[in-house]
Formats: sequence, C-alpha cells, structure tokens
Amino acid sequence: MIAQSTMDTMLASPLLGGLSPQLFMRRHWQKKPLLVRQAVPGGIALVERRRLFELAGHDEVESRLVRRADARWTLRQGPLKRASLPPLKQREWTLLVQGLDLHVPAARALLDRFRFVPDARLDDLMLSYASDGGGVGPHVDSYDVFLLQAQGRRRWQIGRVRTPELVAGAPLKILANFEPEQSFLLEPGDMLYLPPGWAHDGVADGECMTCSIGFRAGGRDELGREVLQRLLDAAEVDMPGPLYRDPGQPATDAPGRIPEALQTFASDAVARLLADPAALACALGEVLSEPKRGVWFDTAPAAEAAQSLRVALDQRTRMLYDARHVFINGESFRAAGRDARLMRRLADLRRLEPDEYEQLSAEAKALLDDWLDAGWLRRGESR
Repeated sequence: MIAQSTMDTMLASPLLGGLSPQLFMRRHWQKKPLLVRQAVPGGIALVERRRLFELAGHDEVESRLVRRADARWTLRQGPLKRASLPPLKQREWTLLVQGLDLHVPAARALLDRFRFVPDARLDDLMLSYASDGGGVGPHVDSYDVFLLQAQGRRRWQIGRVRTPELVAGAPLKILANFEPEQSFLLEPGDMLYLPPGWAHDGVADGECMTCSIGFRAGGRDELGREVLQRLLDAAEVDMPGPLYRDPGQPATDAPGRIPEALQTFASDAVARLLADPAALACALGEVLSEPKRGVWFDTAPAAEAAQSLRVALDQRTRMLYDARHVFINGESFRAAGRDARLMRRLADLRRLEPDEYEQLSAEAKALLDDWLDAGWLRRGESR
C-alpha cells in the first residue's frame, strides 16, 4: 500500500487525538508525552502471529527474545526459529521484530501515517509480541517513540528519570530505580507518544502486540564521522590535488620533528575538503538515505509498458532530496527544472503516475529504469 497523497499538516488528525500535525509538533514533539485513545480505532492487524514468528527466523530480519524469570532477565538475538521460542502459555516473554515495514506492506503503510516528521528522521516500525506479563523492563530511549497498541492490552508506566543507574549484570539497559509518575492501560488502537529521555515500562496484560514507531537520533560525532567518510570517499575518485613541496626546507638537526609547513599543508587540505557546502550537503544526503543495515533488494521482474503503469518506491527504499540533489539508497544525483520537481514528488508521495512519468526527460527515465532494474522501484497499477 502506498500513501495516497501528501498530508495537510494543518488538519486535525484522529491519529494525534484531534491535533493537527503542526500543533502536535509544536506542543509535544521532544517536549512532553501524549496519550491518544483510539488513534487507530480498534487496533490494527499488521501480521498474524504465525507469520511474525516465521519472520523472526529469517537471517535478514532483526529479532530479539527477552525473557524474565525469578527477577532474572535474559536476551537472545535472532534469527529465532519457532522451536526456540517459549510456549504461548508461558508468562513473561517478549519477541521483538525490528524493521517490520521492510517486509510487510501493511506495516509500511502504517509507518507512512507518521510522515509529518521528515523521512530523514523516520526510522522504522518494530512489532513486539508478548505473553502475559511480558515486557523489556523499565528503560529510557534517546529517541522519540510512538507506542501503538495493535492487539491485546498493555499497561504503561512512565516518568522522568530521577536516577540513571542500571540493573547490574542485566543484558538490557534496565533502570534500577524506576519511579513511575503516571500509569495507562492501553487498549487496541490506543497510542502513547514519548519524547526522548522519558522512562517507561510496558507490561502485557494477557497476550498482546505493540507497534513502536521509532526515529533516527544519531549522535553529533557519529553523524560527523559518517559525513566525513563520504567526503573522503568522494575525494578518492577526484583528480589528486597538488603534491607537497618544500624547496625552502633547510637541513635539520631534528629529523623526528614534523615541519610546520607540512602541518599547514595538511590543515589546508582538510579545510578545503570541508569548505564546499554543496559537497557537505551531498554527503549528508547520501548518509541519511542509506538503507538500514542488512537490507537488500530483489531484482525487479521484466518491466511492463510505462504508459499503463505507475512507478512506486519499493517499501525498503529511502529517498530524500535537498535544493540541488535527490538521494536514493545512499546515492546522489543532481536534478534541476521539471525533472527535479518530479523526482521530489516521487520522494514525497513515493510514487509517480503514468502521466507524470511521461513528463520526465529521457535521461531521467533512463535513471528510473536503472532503479527499476535494481529493485529500488516497482511498477504498480495506476489509479
């Protein structure tokens, strides 16, 4: 399922409890929690339990099994075959399946409902299955999260972090002295938004499934390193710059000392690398559009007639843009004029209708054909 249009961020949204996306972002985003009753009336069946367990056994799917017994926590990383999961009637265990939107179209469609936050920040949808009493303990996230109750019931306790000490020896980052301030029992369709830094503890009241819509929150140093690495990679394919020369270098009686002129030469080289705003913007876009680790694309089937079919981004594809470039799955392309407008529309709507496709230049169509061959795009019936 593909999002039908860009949303009007000024309109009231049941998903946000009657707030418009603009009002939600101004009042709550990274500021304070929000409880929404029946954000998705009646809940949502993204995937059957059997299918979820099957996905957890795949090598390309990130999954975890969390169990608690006699106040002792255990964690097992996937892939997790069905035989390795506890019996359904056993209490206090949780299966976490990360990136469900990469594998289940209905999960991708649900994630699209949160695209009032820029795609550069939107991360993925995790689905947790829990038996009665299951949970992952009181913890705190460094990123924003929407906790949507899909099926069953879960009780959430939330509060500010008073003491950050963790349970010693636990395989998870569990707060040792969690003091809840509020408690909510979420029914199917209810949703709780939490900004970064709010401690929370969710415990299943019977068998339940909970969606966690999470956001990217890379650290400044981490993002800086990734952007710098992209700049270095791009510099490697360019023509080499001038070589260091030192015709005025005198004979030295301190051969181990680095010449100041060489230090200045190196400093100037780094400054030149960082002095190009367009190169920095390009490197950032490539980093932010990089697919999640472990994502791979299926080769697309033979292309059909473009005049009767639209093109749509594969659910695993990340596509962004800035004033000069479009970025897709870690690659960058210059775009201007009509092609740029249509490429940006493709990024925003995740599709182009046949009449829009026909407006592209021959060069842009050839590029989209390459993306189709790579599996980054799909052809689907036009509306």
